Amino acid sequence: MATKPGERKQQILETLAKMLESPKREKITTAALAAKLDVSEAALYRHFSGKAQMFEGLIEFIEQSVFGLINKISAEESDGLKQIRRILTVMLLFAEKNPGMTRVLIGDALVNEDDRLQLRINQLFDRIESTLKQSLRIAETQSGRKLEPESQANLLLCYVIGRLHQYAKSGFKRKPMEYVQTQLTLLYGLE
Repeated sequence: MATKPGERKQQILETLAKMLESPKREKITTAALAAKLDVSEAALYRHFSGKAQMFEGLIEFIEQSVFGLINKISAEESDGLKQIRRILTVMLLFAEKNPGMTRVLIGDALVNEDDRLQLRINQLFDRIESTLKQSLRIAETQSGRKLEPESQANLLLCYVIGRLHQYAKSGFKRKPMEYVQTQLTLLYGLE
């Protein structure tokens, strides 16, 4: 049965993401991926030039998903603190729904892969940090409280990354959304 253009490529990326959900953290090879798909390695290379390009496809999915939602939040929500809460919630819920992608986000799946992949993830987090700074500036103006956007955005991002690491370390059992509301209430008085 023939597949539609792009369908096989999508299937390869979905299978790779599923394989990344394994808590054993074994290195994923193109041979193992091909075996899982019941195709030859040559068939993988008809769609991707190498494993790095496959990971780039996963990173593109993360960027499109996360920033699509973040941009929507920024457009819909005028309250800076609520923007922050929703952005952090989106990131953590994305990780819960996509455990394999969590390993890409924290760089765990990118160890021993092309350095440009980790650079791209770092740029993704830089963009998120910039968005958080902007939301904190809005919240500072709205509340009249000094919130120190530069340091607080970094702190919030570190908190999220830490939660993602805990989630991966637990074998994707301990959900990253646990305790988030408590932390935000302690930091910013969000109810």
